[in-house]
Amino acid sequence: MTEDKGRADGAGVVLVMVPPQGAATADWPARLEAAVPGVEVLRPASEVEAAEVMGRADAAYGVLPVELLRGATRLRWLQAPQAGPAPEFYYPELVEHPVVVTNMRDTYTDHVAAHTLALVLAMARGLPRYVRDQEKARWAPDWDPSAVLALGEASALVVGAGAVGAEVGRLLSELGVTVTGVDARITQAPKGFVAVHPVGELDELLPTADIVVLTVPHTPATEGMIDAQRLKHFKPTALFVNVGRGPTVRLDDLAQSRLGGIALDVFETEPLPPTHPLWTRPDVLITPHVAGAGPHANERRFAVLLENTRRFLAGDPLINQVDKAQRF
Repeated sequence: MTEDKGRADGAGVVLVMVPPQGAATADWPARLEAAVPGVEVLRPASEVEAAEVMGRADAAYGVLPVELLRGATRLRWLQAPQAGPAPEFYYPELVEHPVVVTNMRDTYTDHVAAHTLALVLAMARGLPRYVRDQEKARWAPDWDPSAVLALGEASALVVGAGAVGAEVGRLLSELGVTVTGVDARITQAPKGFVAVHPVGELDELLPTADIVVLTVPHTPATEGMIDAQRLKHFKPTALFVNVGRGPTVRLDDLAQSRLGGIALDVFETEPLPPTHPLWTRPDVLITPHVAGAGPHANERRFAVLLENTRRFLAGDPLINQVDKAQRF
């Protein structure tokens, strides 16, 4: 991050909140200006108004269209409003631009990890079947012992050992699960993990896992990571959970697979088409991209913006910096 501590004209730093903005951010300009002397925060109501002020912007918050980027001749920092913006957020001109991009990762780690654990527990105890029985008022206490997974004897492979994956692994380990990780960058095992391996070893590790949890972001390298060929490496009894990004899993291939259970919160196509066969499979549990839902989301996002605004004015390294070419 540049050591430049302000604008050369001595007028401080201008941060533009790119429209559209919802009611949740209405008081952010006043709060930022009160907390960080030297910052001027502009919140234009339309893209036309934004175009008029982007030439003054040292920093921006939101999704920045290419037309506004072209007029942002002073721009040095862009704060994305999500942990994992859509791929089109990182269009070629933005990737090539020298602007530093930061995101909102780790603002809802606890919520996603708790949701993931709930999905694993539901499948380990065969709850998808009982939910369907409840819909039919069907009392069927008979059960197949092989359909219940003893967590204290189980092994889990967490693919993506970043903030979310690390917390998922920790929670699973507290239940007695032996947890192994796979990650493209992380090499040191987080708390609760026995080891973390490089992505190149994924196919060798899949046959050993009773539970496979996918938490990776959507990048050029992870798109279609779980496809028909890779699904052949899974145990036929394995439980599979995806709480990362939908395009990392080929849904039609998954629908043709035979696993012990499948739980999905994110999908290659959202919303999942009503005719998709995954809706009706009795071994599938579906939640509609809500793993991150929980209290305090707006305040946590504001806290990241506030911290980075302070750092930007001080010339300190920003948190949550993104490799734009890799999107994370």
